[in-house]
Amino acid sequence: MRDFGLNSSAVATTLIASLPVVSPNVMFRLITDFDGPIADVSVRYYTVYHRCLDQVVRPGQFLQRLSYDEFWACKRARVPEWQIGMKTGLDEPQARAFAKMRGMTVHAQPFLHHDQTIPGAIEALERVRDAGFDLVVMTMRRTRELNEALDRCDLGHFFAADRRYCLSNDHVKIGDTKDKPILMQRALQELPPAEKTWMVGDTEADIIAAQTGQIPSIGVLSGIRDRQQLQKYKPDLILNNLSEAVDFVLESVGCSQLRAVS
Repeated sequence: MRDFGLNSSAVATTLIASLPVVSPNVMFRLITDFDGPIADVSVRYYTVYHRCLDQVVRPGQFLQRLSYDEFWACKRARVPEWQIGMKTGLDEPQARAFAKMRGMTVHAQPFLHHDQTIPGAIEALERVRDAGFDLVVMTMRRTRELNEALDRCDLGHFFAADRRYCLSNDHVKIGDTKDKPILMQRALQELPPAEKTWMVGDTEADIIAAQTGQIPSIGVLSGIRDRQQLQKYKPDLILNNLSEAVDFVLESVGCSQLRAVS
């Protein structure tokens, strides 16, 4: 597995003035998760953390609330929600109630507006689209949640209706590492054949889905898992963000049209 550090220039590439479009007779496909590669959900998660604490704290109880950085480091290291509650000063029954409330709240419509696009993600989508790639989004969001984000962030034009793979609004979740491979299998059955396909994502579910579909996986560090967590699932590469992932796949299909940054 190639694993590039946060400040590495090994995959830092830039397109020359005009990258030739992929031949219409050859289709390359990039499948990307939404949260993590494209959308930053950390502010939403941190907002819900405080909201749920406010609901379970007792009058006069002292809490040592985590800073944003402390909280997000816990999330990226997969610290369970109830343990985050206990780190904050809740007792175990409170922490369990906090974790349950958080699970019921974090994806609620009133909080989705906190999500913002990750810097460089839109430009990366533009580059890979303009190079002629088939763009697919695959996410554990429900249909209404994905459509809300695509509309609010003006991203819908990147993904045709039949290139949006998400959960139905009434889907009963099994678990991300079970649900996402099912989405991947459906996509591979429904989409037209491609010369090569890559999957970009920020969690173990993305890597497992790619491995299930026997396609290369690129883990990115811009989302909810840190390097140590991603390495456990052995993606083909770990890069910093979607922009670096796009640089890599473009270089892999036409390296003569790319120029390394010195």
